[in-house]
Amino acid sequence: MHPQIRRDGPGSCPICGMDLVPVRKSAGGVRTVSINADIQKLMKIETVPVSHRYVTADVRMVGKIEYDETRLSHITAWVSGRLDRLYVDYTGVEVNKGDHMAYIYSEELYTAQEELIAALESNASRPSSRFVTPIDLAESAREKLRLLGITEKQIQEIEQKGKADEHITIYSPIGGVVIEKLRQEGDRVRTGDRIYTVADLNHLWVQMDAYESDLAWLRYGQEVEFTTEAYPGEVFSGRIAFIDPVLDKMTRTVKVRVNVSNEDGRLKPEMFVRAIVRSKIAAGGRVLDASLAGKWISPMHPEIVKDEPGECDICAMPLVRAESLGYVTAEPSDTAKPLVIPVTAALLTGTRAIVYVQVPDAEEPTYEGREIVLGPRAGDYYLVKTGLKEGELVVTNGNFKLDSALQISAKPSMMTPEGGGGGGGHNHGGGAMPTGDGDAMQMAGGNGMSLPRELKMRLMLTIESVSAIGEAVEAAELNRIRESFRSLGQNIAGIDPNALPGDMGDQLGEFVMLLANDAVEGSDIQSLQNADRVSLLTKRHAERLQEMFGLFHAGHQMAEKQLDVPDAFRQQLSQLIPPYLSISRSLAADDSNVAFASVGGLQQAVNSINGQSLQGKTAERWKAEYISLSKIADRLADASDLDSIRSAFALLSDQLLTLHRSFGFAGADQLFELHCPMAFDGRGASWIQTDDSVRNPYYGASMLKCADKVEKLGVAKSGSEGDSESGTLGADHQH
Repeated sequence: MHPQIRRDGPGSCPICGMDLVPVRKSAGGVRTVSINADIQKLMKIETVPVSHRYVTADVRMVGKIEYDETRLSHITAWVSGRLDRLYVDYTGVEVNKGDHMAYIYSEELYTAQEELIAALESNASRPSSRFVTPIDLAESAREKLRLLGITEKQIQEIEQKGKADEHITIYSPIGGVVIEKLRQEGDRVRTGDRIYTVADLNHLWVQMDAYESDLAWLRYGQEVEFTTEAYPGEVFSGRIAFIDPVLDKMTRTVKVRVNVSNEDGRLKPEMFVRAIVRSKIAAGGRVLDASLAGKWISPMHPEIVKDEPGECDICAMPLVRAESLGYVTAEPSDTAKPLVIPVTAALLTGTRAIVYVQVPDAEEPTYEGREIVLGPRAGDYYLVKTGLKEGELVVTNGNFKLDSALQISAKPSMMTPEGGGGGGGHNHGGGAMPTGDGDAMQMAGGNGMSLPRELKMRLMLTIESVSAIGEAVEAAELNRIRESFRSLGQNIAGIDPNALPGDMGDQLGEFVMLLANDAVEGSDIQSLQNADRVSLLTKRHAERLQEMFGLFHAGHQMAEKQLDVPDAFRQQLSQLIPPYLSISRSLAADDSNVAFASVGGLQQAVNSINGQSLQGKTAERWKAEYISLSKIADRLADASDLDSIRSAFALLSDQLLTLHRSFGFAGADQLFELHCPMAFDGRGASWIQTDDSVRNPYYGASMLKCADKVEKLGVAKSGSEGDSESGTLGADHQH
């Protein structure tokens, strides 16, 4: 029940009182487990090969039919007057272009007609002269009537009769259905007042809601199939004409619009629809549509698709290549097929997952746990970014049982990422890391085996890459952060775990896998909050790598001998603790107002520290750490909500622990270091308190007591290497 409880002999669990059970010898390797064939059958383990294949993501949406806004017209009063008759006296009437709509009495219109008649009479009575060109007053009067909405036919009738009409008829400029009647007979109207709204129902819009997680599979111009309650079993279709660029913050959905032809008039506005988009997914999560290969499409009207470049038949805009809209339109080779695994094969741990891969040619059924980086989900499959190869057999049924077996063996698993059971794989005492079999593994580079020179150089470059990532995160420059992660990936790619024999090679392979995944995920980050999360995880992996292999690198908290620090300077550093604790307590209470108010005190404490008493390497080290500390304090000041301040607080906590290990705090023996394994999607984060009663600042009331490590911070010793003294007060995972 509690695999973190391990004893050398039989006894009872101090937590639940159950009898302890013996741990059988497990397979070698950091994440491997072997079982006999009979147990394999009882566990019902099933595997499938990892493969390159096109997969289909079915995006389901709901919505309703609406009027086509581009085909709505308003019949307005072009002149002020009185509506003496409305020929269309109720909504829903279908009208054609040119049909009479209203009969209006207008003094302004009557006056304009009289001006035309007077101008005609004036022109007729004026003597002609070949020396003077007379002004055509009649034409000016005609133009005035045209501007008032009178047709040419009506103007001709006025001229023929030679008499002004008190009333004038308003005609419909378009055909369609009257959907609004805004005035009644006898109403007075002013110029511009709306009388009717007419809609062309031969073309309609279908407005649907798409979830945020489905946006990766939607493209302009995609074919959409939908059904209605009115015609069960009948499928209608259209093409996506618009994807709203703004997400609805309340529903977390995006409006997707489809243009639909309705020549038969069966579809009605306000009908509810259920729609589906079947997106065929290619490598890199791109959408494949071979039917658009070599086609040209209108950027405004997706129903216009042609074989050659040209103009849209509706809006005359130049057609564009379908590929420019985000499609893969050809299948040149298998490289376009993504690497995928079934959804059931992945044990999700956030943006990553644990899968179990069958080890080939083993004497008995053996499975290796592996951390991989997933791409998006497409139907019943996940796209794989890194960590697997085509043809490997992944477990799709029984993987939770295998994970439990690793957890009992104190090996890294989904539930215990660092091994040791219950997240107890932390090694803060500076000693040896345990292997899965419970035997202490001797550190390389210390009293144990020496590392090959080329390997050690590669590892040092890796540590430097991790330091560069931290500097880029502190500078809050996304492009620089992504480039730093790519550099880490290049360095990791040059490390061969087989350069070390036996268990040491297995341990090195574990860190190569973890850091390679960090590099892949970090090279694609799009926000500073994700950058904080991934960089903290990467730094933690690098620290464990250093600790395991005895790597000493100038400038890193675990690789430098204790600096010569005056007690007065340690007293100054201790001024950071009160505002830090105030922020921590307010986050644990979910009180953002107090947290924001406490940031000012932290900035004052940072600015008040004077390092003039420091000399040599101590002064150089403080200069670098002060820059980092100031930038983190500024990020806290720029935080706008609880999530962003918690993300920055994790950086601050990590920075204070670094300062303690390098310089030491006065009164540090009264402080505790705690760690939450669940924070930031399972990546974990530490913090400092004045007691051992867990108050989690990363979750607040939702998981206030979540912690898998509570240790005395201890006093930094002059001349010591590595970490400070620590006494373990409790290591069980509390919730």
